[in-house]
Amino acid sequence: MIDIKHRSVLALFALFLLPASMFAQNLETFEENVTEFTLDNGLHFIIIERPVAPVASFVTFVDVGGVDEPIGNTGIAHIFEHMAFKGTHEIGTTNWEEESRLIEQVDDAYKAWLDEKYSSDPDQDKLDELWEAFITLQDQSKEYVVGNEFTQIIEQNGGTGLNAFTSADATAYFYSLPQNRAELWFSLESDRFLNPVFREFYVEKDVIFEERRMRTDSSPVGRLVEEFLSVAFSAHPYGRPVIGWPSDIETTTIEDTREFYDTYYSPSNLSIAIAGDVDPDRMRELAETYFGRMPAGEPAPDLMTQEIDQRGERRFIIEEESQPFFLSGYRGVSQEHPDYAALQLVGSIISSGRTSRLYQTLVEEEQLAIAVQAFNGFPGTKYPGLFLTLAVPNQEVALEDIENAINEEFEKVKNGDITQEELDRALTNARANQVRSLNSNAGLALGFAQAQAQQGDWRNVFTSLDDLQQVTLEDLQRVAQTYFVENNRTVGMIKNKSADEVAEASNE
Repeated sequence: MIDIKHRSVLALFALFLLPASMFAQNLETFEENVTEFTLDNGLHFIIIERPVAPVASFVTFVDVGGVDEPIGNTGIAHIFEHMAFKGTHEIGTTNWEEESRLIEQVDDAYKAWLDEKYSSDPDQDKLDELWEAFITLQDQSKEYVVGNEFTQIIEQNGGTGLNAFTSADATAYFYSLPQNRAELWFSLESDRFLNPVFREFYVEKDVIFEERRMRTDSSPVGRLVEEFLSVAFSAHPYGRPVIGWPSDIETTTIEDTREFYDTYYSPSNLSIAIAGDVDPDRMRELAETYFGRMPAGEPAPDLMTQEIDQRGERRFIIEEESQPFFLSGYRGVSQEHPDYAALQLVGSIISSGRTSRLYQTLVEEEQLAIAVQAFNGFPGTKYPGLFLTLAVPNQEVALEDIENAINEEFEKVKNGDITQEELDRALTNARANQVRSLNSNAGLALGFAQAQAQQGDWRNVFTSLDDLQQVTLEDLQRVAQTYFVENNRTVGMIKNKSADEVAEASNE
């Protein structure tokens, strides 16, 4: 445990304004505002004392995402995220004992329907009968539900920003409260993860299906990205959609989701950060009282699957009536790899802002594209991901012309064409982005929790800037020559069907 020494708000702000090269030197000073401790069950807490206003932000960061999902249950991490907002044994129900009994019956009825539907010779009459029984039980369970009570309690107590996200790498839950409501957070947060409820589970799956329809099925970019990842990755689960495949969403049951929770929501797989006007000693006392109740459980399993070496360039084309898009990706590295910082800076130099190379060439000068963006670390950074480039062509511009122009810019980087001025500007932007991300309680808590959970130390929030500072022009050229090669590339496009093809399809 790091002892806390109170410092003035002005001193804290002064720290945020320091140049990146000085962050590592002043990390010890910053640590004076941080208390960290680990409960006996393995749950790690980071308390960031920031007495700017009488509020605090709370982040529960779980080191589990789409990559950790069992085969056949893609989307299950996101499904459980939705369940975490459904209340507790005491909140969101008028009679938990009766409701929980019906929830189990609902799941059994749904599994019976699934067994028939996916049998070798499903009987439609039996399917209809089983579905009717399922709906009847589900309607009965709804009679005990008090809708949105969990959210309403938080909002009635001044809570703001209540939300969560599930990514390929992680799941996080967060909101802010007045500092005198901190114990409420400890009570609610510990209860929803100590005793998760699967209230309105199948109703919520319908909500998730609608999310998938909006983000993927009805979105050209969503369809392109989903297809792209499935082509770019052969073995690694980065190739699967975080939202889930439709059949997996349909067949995932409460029993499956409870097993997923039991496997990955062990205390040692959670990191909690609290930032704001809080007393760290009081936070530790509350953590012991509320979260100390959680049994340690087994450590979450590590992902062992590794992507195989790519044997050649991969390409695909989606033909449909929509805005054309171009997408390319090169196999990259994880955030722990020494080359990660250099690839981050390449992305910033060639793509960040109106002065970037891709914007100047494709949008301003040659007017080939109306938008272009390149970035490193997609769909995640915990494991080797992709250096991605997305472009939206201008009217009547061939996607091949877009691709050639982008490839020319990558060749320039490989030939050492980046200047020290461009590198310095990218470093300045990275420093500014870091300051902005840490300029709020919420940003601090999320950044610290993520670094702790995924890299083992919240201090990496600061030392990562030092890694960027060490990158040279030679490093930029070297990583470009290493990773931006044809055999390491996947290319995907959405092309409009020709007028003849459209006419032919309409006559069929």
